[in-house]
Amino acid sequence: MVKYNEISKEVQNQIYEDRECHKINPYACKDENIVRRDMSHDRASLWRPAFVRDIEKIMHIPYYNRYSDKTQVFSLYKNDDISRRAQHVQLVARIARNIGRMLNLNEDLIEAISLGHDIGHTPFGHAGERKLNEIYSARTGRYFNHNIQSARVLDKIFPLNLSLQTLDGIICHNGEMEMQEYRPVSDMTFDLFDKRMENCLTNQKANKELIPSTLEACVMRVSDIIAYLGKDRQDAIRLGLIEDDKEFEQTKIGKTNGEIINNMIVNIVENSYGKPYLKMDKEYFEAFSIGKRENYKLIYMNEKVESVYREKIHPMFEFIYEKMRKDLIEDNKNSYIYTHHINYIEETTKYYSNKKYRENGIDDIVVDYVASMTDDYLIDLCNHYYPDGRFEVKYRGYFE
Repeated sequence: MVKYNEISKEVQNQIYEDRECHKINPYACKDENIVRRDMSHDRASLWRPAFVRDIEKIMHIPYYNRYSDKTQVFSLYKNDDISRRAQHVQLVARIARNIGRMLNLNEDLIEAISLGHDIGHTPFGHAGERKLNEIYSARTGRYFNHNIQSARVLDKIFPLNLSLQTLDGIICHNGEMEMQEYRPVSDMTFDLFDKRMENCLTNQKANKELIPSTLEACVMRVSDIIAYLGKDRQDAIRLGLIEDDKEFEQTKIGKTNGEIINNMIVNIVENSYGKPYLKMDKEYFEAFSIGKRENYKLIYMNEKVESVYREKIHPMFEFIYEKMRKDLIEDNKNSYIYTHHINYIEETTKYYSNKKYRENGIDDIVVDYVASMTDDYLIDLCNHYYPDGRFEVKYRGYFE
């Protein structure tokens, strides 16, 4: 039976009362506390407040468009009702802002983190991420993680002078780690941020140990899981990979997308209002974890899904990585890694940066290029080199 919980009358009344008194949350990140690498630029104005500038920079970056053709979970389907990464990012932002509004946090910062958190994601979702990490690690001994790549895109590839708070929230968004309580760390600096970035590239465990420095980032982090938990179930049922939601256990949070979103938001607000941390009840946390494990068992590790990646997509990653690496070593200026990637970045950034992107290491440039690709671009690039059908893939059409 579907059940939508409500915030207790006591907490609701407290929220209404605090709003009438214009009470400020002392634990929220204030606009005036924003930190940028270059504080002389991007100063807040009445019409472009501090973190709104981050939002607009992210939305106008060339890679933002590419969200719309990157897999969320299911690839090679011609189906407009199946989630792409663009919709996931919007859902995360919506859920996170909903929580943030009730907790009286900085909604602009929440939105900036949400919109930028997956901009470094690979084509073909986490299957693509795992394969790119495998190749990159074998070549360099370093590790690829999409959250770190997202910050690299926004801070290094396109040096946009984004705030420390936004970038920190992006690298700490790891949606694979649910917690009962999210308590932000303090005293974050760009020196510490840079060390965290490098540590995640060299230490395989470091990525799972990141803790955000703001409550806003904590909200986005838990919202990332809330956003995909039920939505991925909807998509799996629509595609016929699972029969219906009877496959999932009925727990405190429910098992449908609507129930999960509503009940998780309600419980988090109930336990977190006026507090310097986010928290959910133990039984809700346990249900949240059960739901995620069920998704892995029934959806993400489904052999029908995995076999497509293993047999069709992974060989494409291997071929393109080695082909582009060879072209860089041979300095083949006609290669697409120059004409579609290096030249494109340098032409885009010349108006606000004097850094030469091509001075990056060979494997880093290749990883940047592959990670930036959309699903269709990667397929088309492989077919361009092998039009004979070596990398032929079959989409499931609308009428099949």
